[in-house]
Amino acid sequence: MRPSSRLLQHACRITLFTRENCSLCTNAKSTLSAVWDKRPFDYKEINVMKPGANGWKDLYEFDTPVIHVSSSKTPDERPELSSKAQKLMHRFTAEQVTEKMDAVEPRAN
Repeated sequence: MRPSSRLLQHACRITLFTRENCSLCTNAKSTLSAVWDKRPFDYKEINVMKPGANGWKDLYEFDTPVIHVSSSKTPDERPELSSKAQKLMHRFTAEQVTEKMDAVEPRAN
């Protein structure tokens, strides 16, 4: 028996904005891994210093790590829409990430 595609979809998407040689980014990835173990989500990582990430570099070059938490049904991230994102910056806990996930896609109990 194969799982349906619905079972493979996650309610939330988390985008991590990062850069190389960033110890806070390493900590953020660890925190997101702990959340993933309990509540999977769609994940995307954007290095703000890579070519082609200019809009994100302008926003987050000096603020990494940053995460945007959104419903998996929302369109992909765009710099001009960042002010509407549910976000956490720099240092955050698994509990804070989960709270943001609940805010964008409440879980059924």
